[in-house]
Amino acid sequence: MTDSTQPIASPFSFKPYQEAEGEEYMNEAQLKHFATILKNWKAELMHEVDRTVHHMQDDAANFPDPNDRATQESEFSLELRTRDRERRLIKKIDDSLKEIESGDYGFCESCGIEIGIRRLEARPTASLCIDCKTLDEIREKQMG
Repeated sequence: MTDSTQPIASPFSFKPYQEAEGEEYMNEAQLKHFATILKNWKAELMHEVDRTVHHMQDDAANFPDPNDRATQESEFSLELRTRDRERRLIKKIDDSLKEIESGDYGFCESCGIEIGIRRLEARPTASLCIDCKTLDEIREKQMG
C-alpha cells in the first residue's frame, strides 16, 4: 500500500521511445517501455483509490443541516463515479499488461496490423489501430 502523502510520478511523464532504424516492432525494449508506462499509470490510479478511501473516512460527517449533508453526498457520489471509471481503466491496463506477456500487445485486435508506437504512447490501452478505431466510431455514430 502506498503512503497517501507520497506523490506518484505521472504515467505520462516518460521519455518517448526512440526507435532505431530497422528495429523490430514490439521488441523487448519496446515491450519494457510500455510495461513501465502501464504499471506507473496503474500505480497512480491505485494511489487515487487509497486517497479517496481515506478522504471519505476522514471527511464523513453527519451534518445536521440537510444542505450540508446533500453537498457532501453529492461530492462523494461524484468521487465514487470517478473511481468507478478508473476501476474500469485499471482492468484495461491489466488486460494490456497480459497482452504484453502473451506477445499480442501493440497489434490491432480487429485487423492484426501494428497499432504504432506513438498511438500507444498517447493511449497505452489502445487495442485498435487508428483505421479500425475510426470505422468503429463511425459505426457507433450511425447506430445512434
